[in-house]
Amino acid sequence: MEEKNTQNVDNTGIEKVYAFLNEAGTYYLATDDNGQPRVRPFGTILLYGGKLYIQTGKVKPVSKQLSANPKAEICAFMNGQWLRVSGELVNDDDRAVKVAMLDKYPGLKGMYDADDDNTQVLYFKNAAAVFSSFTAAPETFKI
Repeated sequence: MEEKNTQNVDNTGIEKVYAFLNEAGTYYLATDDNGQPRVRPFGTILLYGGKLYIQTGKVKPVSKQLSANPKAEICAFMNGQWLRVSGELVNDDDRAVKVAMLDKYPGLKGMYDADDDNTQVLYFKNAAAVFSSFTAAPETFKI
């Protein structure tokens, strides 16, 4: 896993969420655009410093939407189970996180660089994750 700088806390929930999103490959991010929901596919996910990160570009509408309203939700589906993660997405300008994200997804290096003014990594804050299926009771984690 990408986990670094861990403290003595139980990371079972966030590690399970990360593993699911990593294996699913694609998840859908929902944001608010002046009262209009916007949903789009994403594929970047990183567990770093005990935080769950996504990546985008600052010039994209999704970045502007999250700046105006950081509340967001992601959803992924795999093998009859789905995961929803709801919370606030917080910008993190730490170069080390950007490098880790781009190292994990080297195909993005043609569009993004850890030192450009466009690359944006955001982590979930005050978030809850819910695993659901039609055959089992939901499982909820604070992450």
